[in-house]
Amino acid sequence: MTDTPLTHDNIVDFLGDIFTRRGNEEYLGEPVTMAQHMLQGAKLAEQANEDEVVVAAALLHDIGHFTSEFGSFSMQDTEDKWHEVAGAKLLEPFFPPLLIDCIRYHVAAKRYLCAVNPDFFNQLSEASVHSLKLQGGKMSEDEIAQFSANDNLEAIVRVRLYDDAGKDPELVTREFEEYTPLLQRVVDMTRTAI
Repeated sequence: MTDTPLTHDNIVDFLGDIFTRRGNEEYLGEPVTMAQHMLQGAKLAEQANEDEVVVAAALLHDIGHFTSEFGSFSMQDTEDKWHEVAGAKLLEPFFPPLLIDCIRYHVAAKRYLCAVNPDFFNQLSEASVHSLKLQGGKMSEDEIAQFSANDNLEAIVRVRLYDDAGKDPELVTREFEEYTPLLQRVVDMTRTAI
């Protein structure tokens, strides 16, 4: 599928192929796989009665770990891999701006939450603390002010919270394939907006 140009008609199948091939990879030193983590994010968003765009964002927020030309994160890393940028770049032609913002800024949301809520930092896993250091640490006052101006701030922060909660090895989720109709509906929103 990688030789075929991506379109609104095949992007969901492309993402499904990524989940099939790479979903069982370790998730950054956490007790769940990449697929489990991302599917848990979607389940938590559904349980919170989020709209379909936010559910899709929670499902796809870490897709850049699979697609980044810089490779996947590991606990031995000494530089950030910018997976959020890679994921947003891949999906931007096919998904609505709200979803793209949730993906592009979910790392910034961790930095933001650590700066505005000291308790949030204390809840981070060891891997999240390590990646936070590589990603710039807590936001400065100027960064907080700039980030807070994003019209999609609330949804971005909620996706971040689903991200951090999606690390439970016992949580049962649906399979990726069960989300393909939802993903296609979200893609079709963008196609009809063109």
